[in-house]
Amino acid sequence: MKNLLLSVMFAATLVSPTEAQQSSDPRVADLVRAGKIRVGVHSIMYTTDSRTGQLTPASTGIILLDIARILGARIGVEVSPVGHPTIPEMLTCLTSGACDMGFMGPDRSRAGLDFTPPILQLDYTFLVPAGSSIQSIADADRPDVRIAVVRDHASTLTLSRLRTGRADVFASVRPALLAYSSKLPGSRVLEDHYGANLIGMAVAKGQTARLDYLSEFIEQASASGLVQQAIDRAGLPGHRAAPVKTN
Repeated sequence: MKNLLLSVMFAATLVSPTEAQQSSDPRVADLVRAGKIRVGVHSIMYTTDSRTGQLTPASTGIILLDIARILGARIGVEVSPVGHPTIPEMLTCLTSGACDMGFMGPDRSRAGLDFTPPILQLDYTFLVPAGSSIQSIADADRPDVRIAVVRDHASTLTLSRLRTGRADVFASVRPALLAYSSKLPGSRVLEDHYGANLIGMAVAKGQTARLDYLSEFIEQASASGLVQQAIDRAGLPGHRAAPVKTN
């Protein structure tokens, strides 16, 4: 029943809002003329039906595409997700103009893009096995503790000074660790964190007006509680709204 509900939610993003009035804001006039927003997403955010090729949101993508739907309703256009197997392919979609925006965190290696304020915060933390004496990040930051990481993940780069080997703890983002923990009896995810993946919207450099509009939308959605409502609707543990910027 839950999977059916998610599919219905996702399908709703693919049709034009029948009641929405199109925005007259000049910053998104090009999107209004096009009648849609092409939203780039990468493989951890969706699954693909092998028969139909239809995309269905998964994990964090459920929350982000719900927020994209709200954005589309505000502008008065449909939202069309464009799936990519890898981040580099999604970057190409954005910089070539084949995507209007995408969801990802800022990174110095992602040249050619500008980023809005973050929407979601995914904490980097540790999963420890049953019986472990490790209770906090500080307990794990010792020479004799061996930390398993995912190669080339942002959470791994944060821990680059620590050596890997036979693991005493596993480091990743909280949502993934909570999912793993449910399959490992007695294991637990630490409450504190050593960093975070902050996910926002990205646009190609030079799209100053669009970036300004999207940044304003995110700030208002965060302050009003719309982001938290999207998290609550998804019912996915380990996600939280990024802190609201204060002057």
